Amino acid sequence: MEHTEEQTYQLKALELLKADAEKIEQLIKVQMDNLTLPSCPLYEEVLDTQMFGLSREIDFAVKLGLIERETGKNLMDTLEKKLSILHEAYTNK
Repeated sequence: MEHTEEQTYQLKALELLKADAEKIEQLIKVQMDNLTLPSCPLYEEVLDTQMFGLSREIDFAVKLGLIERETGKNLMDTLEKKLSILHEAYTNK
């Protein structure tokens, strides 16, 4: 099936956003796997910065009509849930 140029951009935007979300997931996973280490404020700052950056990318893609707002919201919600699990694991340690 042939994609229009717009559909191609939409698919590419979604792929790029998902790739960035996966990088953040990896950061969270590494942190979860190393809960024996003391909490690292720098690591938390990196995660927060990455999350903020992704939210700005999503806003931009939504404004350009490349992705639906709901799709972007779902991407962020998934990551935020994983982050909250990480924070709970620290708190309960």
